[in-house]
Amino acid sequence: MRDDIAKLKAENPNAPVPDGAVRGGAVPGDLVTTSASGLDPDISPAAALFQVPRVAKARGLAEDRVRALVESETQGRLFGLIGEARVNVLALNLALDRVASRN
Repeated sequence: MRDDIAKLKAENPNAPVPDGAVRGGAVPGDLVTTSASGLDPDISPAAALFQVPRVAKARGLAEDRVRALVESETQGRLFGLIGEARVNVLALNLALDRVASRN
């Protein structure tokens, strides 16, 4: 896991320190761990926000625009009680594609 954390930090040098970070590091736990299936369609808002600088650079978009899309694609807890807030990666990528096609 230490190698994964080091790699993520190197790939995202300007990433903010989010809530939900791995203890002793600034990398959200769900970026360095997987579920049993490894097929989860969602990541935590902290994981999505951690990647904003890298994604903005790769897509040629302003970080503020990418951050706003992450926030608009963040879904809250089911009925306000069940589960955790999450970001559907496919929905976020489609939103990023729509914005990029307008530029």
